[in-house]
Amino acid sequence: RFYLGGLSMGGMGTYEMLRRQPNTFAAAFAICGGDHVKNVRKYAKKVDLWIFHGAKDDVVIPEFSLLIHEELKRLGAKPKYTVYPDANHNSWDPAFKEPELLPWLFSHKK
Repeated sequence: RFYLGGLSMGGMGTYEMLRRQPNTFAAAFAICGGDHVKNVRKYAKKVDLWIFHGAKDDVVIPEFSLLIHEELKRLGAKPKYTVYPDANHNSWDPAFKEPELLPWLFSHKK
């Protein structure tokens, strides 16, 4: 059971690791991250992903997460996607308070 997660630049790193090693991780989460949409096909249906973002993020724009979410769905994946309407870049505060995050994460295995 290997899990992957990160926030901000670490969220971007999460997507990069998924792109490079899509068969390694049982599940992953990205908080206020981003990726190039063309990379999504490399990990779309290989790992379950939960994406978090603050709607008022002025450091990493929320559209980055939205585009990844939409592309994952278009490719047949079923990602979880949570946007916090009042959160800025520190959307990791509410994300880590999600009561289902760890149970969801640890429910996955390969």
